[in-house]
Amino acid sequence: MTSDLDEAVSAFVQHRARLFGIAYRVLGSVVEAEDVVQEVWLRWQKTDRSVVVSPVAFLSSATTRLAINVAQSARVRRETYIGPWLPEPVDTSLDPEVGAQRAEALELALLLVLEKLSPTERAAYVLREAFDYSYPEIAGILQLSVVNVRQIVSRSRKRLSGEPRASVDAVEHRRLLDAFVSAARTGDVASLEAVLTPDTVSLSDGNGLRGAARVPVVGRARVANLATATPRFWREADLGLVQANGRTSVMMYRDGSPTAILTIAASREGIHKVMWVFNPSKIAAFLDSRARCATVPGLASAHG
Repeated sequence: MTSDLDEAVSAFVQHRARLFGIAYRVLGSVVEAEDVVQEVWLRWQKTDRSVVVSPVAFLSSATTRLAINVAQSARVRRETYIGPWLPEPVDTSLDPEVGAQRAEALELALLLVLEKLSPTERAAYVLREAFDYSYPEIAGILQLSVVNVRQIVSRSRKRLSGEPRASVDAVEHRRLLDAFVSAARTGDVASLEAVLTPDTVSLSDGNGLRGAARVPVVGRARVANLATATPRFWREADLGLVQANGRTSVMMYRDGSPTAILTIAASREGIHKVMWVFNPSKIAAFLDSRARCATVPGLASAHG
């Protein structure tokens, strides 16, 4: 029994980052993704593993299907969310691609766009683009025909093609972020506008938290004015750099406590999306996410 459980643990640990990466991209939530991974671990323990030909195929299938189910119920819950909803940022300092073979569908702005797809469409796109699963493998996971899967992925690509712009590299992203923060802190509206695109949008995720804008702010001048409107907002904050969703972002602290995460989306034309996460539960999830690969959920109870 001990040897069998050790083998189960070994197989799960080997693929855990991938499982989290799949669930996170489908759900846009660190907490919900961890819950899915926890449930998959429980199912994996109870499964007759002697008949499982490919552990990674079994685990990936279970993760994807559970994530789709959770995404369907999450969509209903988000209808009552107050103000803009943003995906929960995930700390990628230890795993820059969050378990994927490619980093696709990881930046916060693209995860937000993925919300426009149905959960099944999102899963098919993520499996193909980020994890390089073949069409027959995706068909097996989603229990659809290969022809249907090809159509879903193609349709999803077309729907997304007009949305995300080609991202700048990490160095240019950091330069634009630094320029934005420096100009905002000093109230330099002209310098701030210089790094924003004409159609830039600012989104504040606070779920009704006081001080968080409840509607998107659109346009270069309006976003620049919003970012500089309250000088004490910057003056009373301490700033630190973090790695969120594969990009450098800013964590804001007040009296030593984290109060906001600022991240941007940028193309060659400049910053086209400014994203503020004020929701305390999402900040907490980000801080907790750094340790997600360090332990296997429920392992202590499994041995106990």
